[in-house]
Amino acid sequence: MHALASTAGHTREALHEELLGQARALFTGERDPLANSANLAALLYHTLPDLNWAGFYWMKAGELVLGPFQGKPACVRIAVGRGVCGTAVARRAAIVVPDVHAFPGHIACDSASESEVVVPVLRGGEVLGVLDLDSPRQGRFDEADARALERLAALLVESSDFD
Repeated sequence: MHALASTAGHTREALHEELLGQARALFTGERDPLANSANLAALLYHTLPDLNWAGFYWMKAGELVLGPFQGKPACVRIAVGRGVCGTAVARRAAIVVPDVHAFPGHIACDSASESEVVVPVLRGGEVLGVLDLDSPRQGRFDEADARALERLAALLVESSDFD
């Protein structure tokens, strides 16, 4: 069992570094992408403040399909180009949405969500899926959060044997 290190009182940058270290520890000795993505979703959900959802959607047959997550039940399938997750895939870039109600075509799986950040999970030029975090607080995420999540997604890919 992995004990979560306390992040109380950390600056945002220190919290991001602590998450990276904890993720490395979780992935040590484990190469299964399902196990590693499930643990990363749980780590993020239980460590970062003001989240109501943290998880993955994986590319399958040209669309995003729900993967491991923490939070309320979610939309199962998302088309590329739809919502924040599908748009992140189409752009192959992170998207920070301070107010989900202002994002055209936002897909509301949880009506409590007010802001969102989505980063693509990339292997080379291939989009494997996305890492998606939602918050019940507007303006919860910024570009520093997106960069930290990109580093975590890259670590996940590096630490796992994706088919």
